[in-house]
Amino acid sequence: MTQDLQLTLTRLIPAPPDKVWRAFTDPILLPRWFGPDGFSCKTKEINLTEGGQWRFDMIAHDGTIFVNRHRYTRQTPTSQIEFLMDADDDTSAPMHVEVTMAPEGTGTRLTQTITFPNADAKTAALSFGAVALGQQTLGKLATLVATL
Repeated sequence: MTQDLQLTLTRLIPAPPDKVWRAFTDPILLPRWFGPDGFSCKTKEINLTEGGQWRFDMIAHDGTIFVNRHRYTRQTPTSQIEFLMDADDDTSAPMHVEVTMAPEGTGTRLTQTITFPNADAKTAALSFGAVALGQQTLGKLATLVATL
C-alpha cells in the first residue's frame, strides 16, 4: 500500500496561507529557511514554478553536504505544491512530496506528505531522524513567515 511508504508531517503555522506560499515559492526566501536547525542551502539552480527545479546543496553544521534536487510537478497557488525530491541524479527513484496549506483560525495548517519509492528508503529516513529534522525545518519556516 502507498500509505505504508508515506511519512506525514504537519504543523500549524501562525501566518495566512499567502505568506506560507510565498516562503515556498520565492527564490530568495526558500533557501533561507529550508533544512533543519544548523543547516544551510547553497543554490545551484532555482526555478520554483511548475515544471521548474531547485538544485542545491544542503550543508550540515559539520560541513557534510547533502546534494538535493526538487522538480516541481504541480502547484495550486496558496494551497498545494508537489515535487519530486532526489539527490540530483537519476540513479534511483525519487520521493514524491505533497505540501498542502489550509487556513486554520488565523494561521495555516501545513501538511507535508512524503511518499518513498520503497520501504527501505522510508526506513533509512526514519533511522536518521527524518521526523524530528522535518519538524525543525517547519519551525524555521514558521519563524521566517512571522517576519513577512
